[in-house]
Amino acid sequence: MQIEIGAFASFNVAIMVLAAGKLLHRRFRPLREFNIPEPVASGLLVSLLLGLVYAVSGLEVGFDLAVRDFLLLYFFAGIGLNADVRTLRTGGKPLLILLAATIVYLLIQNLTGVAMASLLGFDPLVGLLTGSVSLVGGHGTAIAWGPRFAELHGVQSAMEIGLASATFGLILSSLMGGPIARILIRRAPPPEPPATGSPLRDPMAETARPGPPITSFQLMATLFWLNVCLGLGQVIYEGLSYLGRNLPLFVCALFAGILLTNTIPRLVRIPWPAQSTALAVVSDAALGVFLAMSLMSLQLWTLRGLGGPLLVILGAQFLIAFAYALLVVFRVMGRDYQAAVICAGFGGISLGATPTAMANMAAVTQTYGPAQRAFLIVPLVSGFFVDITNSLVIQRFINWLG
Repeated sequence: MQIEIGAFASFNVAIMVLAAGKLLHRRFRPLREFNIPEPVASGLLVSLLLGLVYAVSGLEVGFDLAVRDFLLLYFFAGIGLNADVRTLRTGGKPLLILLAATIVYLLIQNLTGVAMASLLGFDPLVGLLTGSVSLVGGHGTAIAWGPRFAELHGVQSAMEIGLASATFGLILSSLMGGPIARILIRRAPPPEPPATGSPLRDPMAETARPGPPITSFQLMATLFWLNVCLGLGQVIYEGLSYLGRNLPLFVCALFAGILLTNTIPRLVRIPWPAQSTALAVVSDAALGVFLAMSLMSLQLWTLRGLGGPLLVILGAQFLIAFAYALLVVFRVMGRDYQAAVICAGFGGISLGATPTAMANMAAVTQTYGPAQRAFLIVPLVSGFFVDITNSLVIQRFINWLG
């Protein structure tokens, strides 16, 4: 038996789940100490409860996630609107360093998967499926490559293996970023930690200009320019598709925001939402509800067929990702507080998805303070460059193993 909750109801449930996450954060100190994102705590709890319902009654509860992807576009458009070209210039070298470190990790992740699968008696291509296809690539890449593994290379249940690995990786990445940052911040504390007892700071509002409370006009103007970013992002997406180039739509929305914020305010003197409290509030709400919807909708019972050997492979991938962030990424990114926040985001890149990386960083900066460079370069690396590089790496490994 299956129940499908509609889009409107799903959106409102996600709001309640996010509110529950904020309450859990206040009540349970370990969630704050390990920087577990608020929607992760409550979203996983809801998915566990629904998994228990399924185990007891066989009832499957599903959610219509049509609103979710729209919220993701809002969030990345907001990052683009906050990205002044001068900030992009200062972030150039760190971006290239993080990209290089991530490319090396792609190779390590796939070699780990292939080696573990071979040791456990699996087809090495199964190891590739539990490598960057499903972990760095996430559900979208697993869906895109799964049929090819099955039809052209004879890997049975390739789609199921990829989707199960991506789901499990999403859970692990949501829980990994905070503890990584906690370990590293002891070595590289933030330059201006908030005073004891001060309220937690919103990561997207950290650079907001001080001023009066948000007015209805400011909020509507912010929503208008975000919608313009989404429209321009759709044009960019369609144009690239026509030219045979494919980029995620949220990356196109990010670029649209960067383009607008570095042109319109220089041409016309108008109030601009960049670095404003209104934009910070909309961005934070969009990311929180998006992540709540993503995690509460995980159908954990689909993992019941994930055999012990595959869990061993994923366990090895988790340890490798954790160690790589601590020992490599932190060092090459400068061994400072910004590097610690980037490592929290790398937890999302390595095993989950770009929104998870952003949520991990948001949870850290909400406690310890701003890390603007991290919020700029991590989504560019994980949402743009890695998608392109990962496809090339996957094909190289298929050629090698096939």
